Amino acid sequence: MPATLNTHVRVLIVDDSAIVRKVLSRQLGQHRGIEVVGTAPDPYIARDKIVALNPDVLTLDVEMPRMDGITFLRKLMKYHPLPVIILSSLTPKGGKMAMEAFAAGAVEVVSKPGPAYSVGEACNDLVQKIQAASRARIDRQVSPETPAQSIPTKLHMAETTNKIFAIGASTGGVQALSCVLSSLPSNAPGTLVVQHMPSNFTKSFAERLNKDCSVTVKEAQDGDHVIPGTVLIAPGGLHMLLQRSGANYYVTIKDGPSVCHQKPSVEVLFNSVAKYAGANAVGAILTGMGNDGARGLLNMRQNGAFTIAQDEASSIVFGMPKEAIECGAAQKVVPLWQVTKTMIDAIGMVNGE
Repeated sequence: MPATLNTHVRVLIVDDSAIVRKVLSRQLGQHRGIEVVGTAPDPYIARDKIVALNPDVLTLDVEMPRMDGITFLRKLMKYHPLPVIILSSLTPKGGKMAMEAFAAGAVEVVSKPGPAYSVGEACNDLVQKIQAASRARIDRQVSPETPAQSIPTKLHMAETTNKIFAIGASTGGVQALSCVLSSLPSNAPGTLVVQHMPSNFTKSFAERLNKDCSVTVKEAQDGDHVIPGTVLIAPGGLHMLLQRSGANYYVTIKDGPSVCHQKPSVEVLFNSVAKYAGANAVGAILTGMGNDGARGLLNMRQNGAFTIAQDEASSIVFGMPKEAIECGAAQKVVPLWQVTKTMIDAIGMVNGE
């Protein structure tokens, strides 16, 4: 069960570096609401401490001696599941291992402090991830019922021309987006996605999705055109906005302050979609902690877009969808495995078609 809001989140740190264990213990211990109950240098010691200390959340290094973090994570999810946050290096290898960790059951990934990323910034990010993970319901898995059974593999051109899909997600979003995007028809409307994730990891995420989807999935670059059959993932650490030139849509990628404590921000994307796509858009907000995207989805709805929120029963963290529902942003609330079909069905509804 997730930790309650009235208790400290009990954290166990697993990392083979004594320096990392010391720094994380000190930094995390300074935050109200978080209690570091122990540390472990490898999975074998971690296993015993998990049993003895019963932590709410585990932080896990992926590159360790004796047993690597991914192997340990798979065993943990099978025999003693609990929310796990992966600490990974900002390298191509680290990004690929992070994606393996998500596939094995991790709920979040945080970059390890490096020369370009101060310890303070990294730990502040980690605190937010720990709080989100403590509320995660890791028992909520994607239903075996698949939307592919009722979704065509190809749409009529009239259904995709000038239409835009915009999707936002955070904690639990990697798994949720895999479900939604893998079911899109090969010529689905141009799709824009913001998933809260550090820089570099989004490229690995896009590459992994591209292998599993009928649509083309790529990390967005400044100036990319938004066209049917293509999904653009916002790069970690940068905002993505929709723009329009005549009949053509494209994206701009830019730096700037965090919005709703996030960069990339769902709010930024949704507001730009509301402005430039209006009633040609369909928006969906999926699992995640916080309120990023709620007001932006409302803005989309007020500008004629069809809007969707994932329901509580299927959300790993029912934060972002709940905020969207409560502010009146969502026209329809559906379980995860119905999101894709609802988006496709909505195409005929926008512009009164």
